[in-house]
Amino acid sequence: MTEATALLDLQDVDLRLLRLASSLASLPQQKRLKTIDLARKKVASELSGIVGKRKDAEMEIADLRAALDHYRDKAAEVQAEADASAHTHREIMDFERQLTSLAKHIEKSEFALGPARDRLGRLERAERNARLTSERLEAEREATQSSLDADSRSLRSEIVELSRERGRLAAGISAEHLASYERARKRFGGLAVERLRGNVPSVCRVKLQPSQFHDLAHGDEVTECPYCHRILITSEEGQE
Repeated sequence: MTEATALLDLQDVDLRLLRLASSLASLPQQKRLKTIDLARKKVASELSGIVGKRKDAEMEIADLRAALDHYRDKAAEVQAEADASAHTHREIMDFERQLTSLAKHIEKSEFALGPARDRLGRLERAERNARLTSERLEAEREATQSSLDADSRSLRSEIVELSRERGRLAAGISAEHLASYERARKRFGGLAVERLRGNVPSVCRVKLQPSQFHDLAHGDEVTECPYCHRILITSEEGQE
Protein backbone atom coordinates (compact mmCIF):
# COMPACT_ATOMS: atom_id res chain seq x y z
CA MET A 1 0.00 0.00 0.00
CA THR A 2 1.38 3.38 -0.99
CA GLU A 3 1.30 6.43 1.25
CA ALA A 4 -1.30 7.96 -1.04
CA THR A 5 -3.63 5.02 -0.57
CA ALA A 6 -2.92 4.95 3.17
CA LEU A 7 -3.83 8.63 3.45
CA LEU A 8 -7.11 8.12 1.59
CA ASP A 9 -7.94 5.08 3.70
CA LEU A 10 -7.03 6.98 6.87
CA GLN A 11 -9.41 9.75 5.92
CA ASP A 12 -12.14 7.22 5.25
CA VAL A 13 -11.59 5.66 8.69
CA ASP A 14 -11.60 9.07 10.40
CA LEU A 15 -14.83 10.08 8.67
CA ARG A 16 -16.44 6.82 9.76
CA LEU A 17 -15.23 7.45 13.32
CA LEU A 18 -16.78 10.91 13.23
CA ARG A 19 -20.10 9.47 12.10
CA LEU A 20 -20.01 6.81 14.80
CA ALA A 21 -19.16 9.38 17.47
CA SER A 22 -22.06 11.52 16.27
CA SER A 23 -24.41 8.52 16.38
CA LEU A 24 -23.19 7.68 19.87
CA ALA A 25 -23.71 11.25 21.08
CA SER A 26 -27.20 11.44 19.56
CA LEU A 27 -28.56 8.39 21.38
CA PRO A 28 -31.59 9.58 23.42
CA GLN A 29 -30.13 8.11 26.61
CA GLN A 30 -27.25 10.59 26.42
CA LYS A 31 -29.63 13.55 26.68
CA ARG A 32 -31.63 11.85 29.41
CA LEU A 33 -28.49 11.21 31.46
CA LYS A 34 -27.60 14.90 31.30
CA THR A 35 -31.10 15.83 32.45
CA ILE A 36 -30.92 13.33 35.31
CA ASP A 37 -27.49 14.55 36.40
CA LEU A 38 -28.71 18.16 36.49
CA ALA A 39 -31.72 17.09 38.56
CA ARG A 40 -29.50 15.09 40.94
CA LYS A 41 -27.24 18.08 41.42
CA LYS A 42 -30.22 20.32 42.18
CA VAL A 43 -31.72 17.83 44.64
CA ALA A 44 -28.36 17.34 46.35
CA SER A 45 -28.03 21.10 46.81
CA GLU A 46 -31.57 21.38 48.16
CA LEU A 47 -31.03 18.39 50.47
CA SER A 48 -27.87 19.94 51.87
CA GLY A 49 -29.78 23.12 52.71
CA ILE A 50 -32.67 21.18 54.26
CA VAL A 51 -30.34 19.08 56.43
CA GLY A 52 -28.63 22.23 57.68
CA LYS A 53 -31.98 23.82 58.60
CA ARG A 54 -33.18 20.58 60.22
CA LYS A 55 -30.08 20.44 62.42
CA ASP A 56 -30.62 24.09 63.38
CA ALA A 57 -34.24 23.29 64.28
CA GLU A 58 -33.14 20.33 66.41
CA MET A 59 -30.65 22.54 68.22
CA GLU A 60 -33.31 25.19 68.79
CA ILE A 61 -35.67 22.61 70.31
CA ALA A 62 -32.89 21.19 72.46
CA ASP A 63 -32.07 24.70 73.73
CA LEU A 64 -35.77 25.42 74.46
CA ARG A 65 -36.15 22.14 76.32
CA ALA A 66 -33.00 22.79 78.33
CA ALA A 67 -34.25 26.27 79.21
CA LEU A 68 -37.69 24.90 80.12
CA ASP A 69 -36.15 22.25 82.38
CA HIS A 70 -33.97 24.90 83.98
CA TYR A 71 -36.91 27.23 84.69
CA ARG A 72 -39.04 24.36 86.04
CA ASP A 73 -36.23 23.16 88.30
CA LYS A 74 -35.61 26.69 89.49
CA ALA A 75 -39.33 27.22 90.17
CA ALA A 76 -39.49 23.99 92.15
CA GLU A 77 -36.42 25.06 94.08
CA VAL A 78 -37.91 28.48 94.91
CA GLN A 79 -41.26 26.94 95.82
CA ALA A 80 -39.56 24.40 98.10
CA GLU A 81 -37.60 27.17 99.77
CA ALA A 82 -40.78 29.21 100.25
CA ASP A 83 -42.58 26.20 101.79
CA ALA A 84 -39.69 25.22 104.00
CA SER A 85 -40.41 27.59 106.92
CA ALA A 86 -42.05 30.84 107.93
CA HIS A 87 -40.87 33.94 106.12
CA THR A 88 -41.22 37.64 106.47
CA HIS A 89 -43.63 39.54 104.26
CA ARG A 90 -40.72 40.92 102.25
CA GLU A 91 -39.31 37.41 101.70
CA ILE A 92 -42.74 36.11 100.69
CA MET A 93 -43.12 38.93 98.16
CA ASP A 94 -39.66 38.14 96.79
CA PHE A 95 -40.59 34.46 96.37
CA GLU A 96 -43.76 35.48 94.54
CA ARG A 97 -41.83 37.77 92.19
CA GLN A 98 -39.35 34.98 91.42
CA LEU A 99 -42.10 32.44 90.84
CA THR A 100 -44.04 34.88 88.63
CA SER A 101 -40.95 35.60 86.56
CA LEU A 102 -40.12 31.91 86.26
CA ALA A 103 -43.72 31.12 85.27
CA LYS A 104 -43.48 33.66 82.43
CA HIS A 105 -40.22 32.10 81.23
CA ILE A 106 -41.81 28.63 81.40
CA GLU A 107 -44.86 29.82 79.45
CA LYS A 108 -42.68 31.54 76.85
CA SER A 109 -40.50 28.43 76.39
CA GLU A 110 -43.54 26.15 76.14
CA PHE A 111 -45.14 28.49 73.61
CA ALA A 112 -41.95 28.60 71.48
CA LEU A 113 -41.67 24.80 71.47
CA GLY A 114 -44.87 24.37 69.43
CA PRO A 115 -43.79 26.31 66.31
CA ALA A 116 -40.26 24.92 66.63
CA ARG A 117 -41.62 21.36 66.57
CA ASP A 118 -43.80 22.25 63.57
CA ARG A 119 -40.78 23.64 61.70
CA LEU A 120 -38.79 20.52 62.53
CA GLY A 121 -41.64 18.31 61.29
CA ARG A 122 -41.84 20.18 57.99
CA LEU A 123 -38.07 19.98 57.53
CA GLU A 124 -38.03 16.25 58.33
CA ARG A 125 -40.76 15.64 55.74
CA ALA A 126 -38.89 17.75 53.19
CA GLU A 127 -35.71 15.81 53.90
CA ARG A 128 -37.48 12.46 53.46
CA ASN A 129 -38.99 13.61 50.17
CA ALA A 130 -35.63 14.92 48.91
CA ARG A 131 -33.92 11.63 49.80
CA LEU A 132 -36.67 9.65 48.06
CA THR A 133 -36.29 11.85 44.99
CA SER A 134 -32.52 11.35 45.07
CA GLU A 135 -32.96 7.57 45.30
CA ARG A 136 -35.46 7.62 42.42
CA LEU A 137 -33.09 9.65 40.24
CA GLU A 138 -30.21 7.33 41.06
CA ALA A 139 -32.29 4.29 40.07
CA GLU A 140 -33.37 6.02 36.87
CA ARG A 141 -29.78 6.92 36.08
CA GLU A 142 -28.64 3.31 36.53
CA ALA A 143 -31.45 2.06 34.28
CA THR A 144 -30.70 4.70 31.63
CA GLN A 145 -26.98 3.94 31.73
CA SER A 146 -27.70 0.22 31.31
CA SER A 147 -29.92 0.99 28.33
CA LEU A 148 -27.22 3.22 26.84
CA ASP A 149 -24.57 0.56 27.33
CA ALA A 150 -26.74 -2.00 25.56
CA ASP A 151 -27.68 0.28 22.65
CA SER A 152 -24.14 1.61 22.18
CA ARG A 153 -22.30 -1.70 22.47
CA SER A 154 -22.11 -2.32 18.73
CA LEU A 155 -21.13 1.29 18.06
CA ARG A 156 -18.36 1.17 20.64
CA SER A 157 -17.13 -2.14 19.28
CA GLU A 158 -16.92 -0.67 15.78
CA ILE A 159 -15.11 2.40 17.14
CA VAL A 160 -12.53 0.15 18.80
CA GLU A 161 -11.95 -1.80 15.59
CA LEU A 162 -11.68 1.36 13.49
CA SER A 163 -9.28 2.91 16.00
CA ARG A 164 -7.02 -0.10 15.63
CA GLU A 165 -7.23 0.17 11.84
CA ARG A 166 -6.41 3.87 12.11
CA GLY A 167 -3.28 3.09 14.10
CA ARG A 168 -2.19 0.54 11.49
CA LEU A 169 -2.72 3.00 8.63
CA ALA A 170 -0.98 5.86 10.44
CA ALA A 171 2.05 3.66 10.99
CA GLY A 172 2.49 3.40 7.23
CA ILE A 173 2.55 7.16 6.64
CA SER A 174 5.61 9.36 7.03
CA ALA A 175 5.75 11.77 9.97
CA GLU A 176 5.73 14.73 7.58
CA HIS A 177 2.65 13.63 5.66
CA LEU A 178 0.87 12.51 8.82
CA ALA A 179 1.43 15.93 10.41
CA SER A 180 0.10 17.63 7.28
CA TYR A 181 -2.91 15.35 7.32
CA GLU A 182 -3.70 16.09 10.98
CA ARG A 183 -3.49 19.84 10.39
CA ALA A 184 -5.76 19.66 7.36
CA ARG A 185 -8.18 17.31 9.12
CA LYS A 186 -8.69 19.78 11.94
CA ARG A 187 -8.97 22.72 9.56
CA PHE A 188 -11.46 21.12 7.16
CA GLY A 189 -13.58 19.05 9.54
CA GLY A 190 -12.23 15.69 8.42
CA LEU A 191 -11.99 16.28 4.66
CA ALA A 192 -8.21 16.59 4.57
CA VAL A 193 -7.43 14.59 1.41
CA GLU A 194 -8.72 14.89 -2.13
CA ARG A 195 -7.89 13.16 -5.43
CA LEU A 196 -7.07 14.69 -8.74
CA ARG A 197 -9.74 13.62 -11.23
CA GLY A 198 -8.61 14.78 -14.60
CA ASN A 199 -7.55 18.34 -13.88
CA VAL A 200 -10.10 18.93 -11.09
CA PRO A 201 -9.49 18.22 -7.37
CA SER A 202 -12.30 16.04 -6.04
CA VAL A 203 -13.25 18.18 -3.03
CA CYS A 204 -12.67 21.87 -3.80
CA ARG A 205 -13.62 21.33 -7.48
CA VAL A 206 -11.52 24.25 -8.73
CA LYS A 207 -10.20 23.47 -12.22
CA LEU A 208 -6.42 23.58 -12.44
CA GLN A 209 -4.62 25.74 -14.94
CA PRO A 210 -2.67 23.77 -17.59
CA SER A 211 0.69 24.77 -16.09
CA GLN A 212 -0.47 23.75 -12.60
CA PHE A 213 -1.83 20.46 -13.86
CA HIS A 214 1.44 19.73 -15.69
CA ASP A 215 3.55 20.40 -12.58
CA LEU A 216 1.31 18.31 -10.32
CA ALA A 217 1.02 15.45 -12.80
CA HIS A 218 4.81 15.17 -13.01
CA GLY A 219 5.50 15.72 -9.31
CA ASP A 220 5.00 13.63 -6.16
CA GLU A 221 1.77 11.69 -5.93
CA VAL A 222 1.21 13.23 -2.47
CA THR A 223 1.19 17.01 -2.72
CA GLU A 224 -0.94 20.02 -1.79
CA CYS A 225 -3.87 21.54 -3.64
CA PRO A 226 -2.86 25.05 -4.76
CA TYR A 227 -6.38 26.33 -4.09
CA CYS A 228 -7.78 24.81 -0.89
CA HIS A 229 -4.44 23.49 0.49
CA ARG A 230 -5.76 20.04 1.27
CA ILE A 231 -3.53 17.06 0.65
CA LEU A 232 -3.88 16.24 -3.04
CA ILE A 233 -3.34 12.73 -4.40
CA THR A 234 -2.33 12.93 -8.04
CA SER A 235 -1.99 9.19 -8.80
CA GLU A 236 -4.83 7.08 -10.14
CA GLU A 237 -4.22 4.12 -7.83
CA GLY A 238 -7.45 2.78 -6.40
CA GLN A 239 -9.69 4.88 -8.64
CA GLU A 240 -12.47 3.10 -10.44
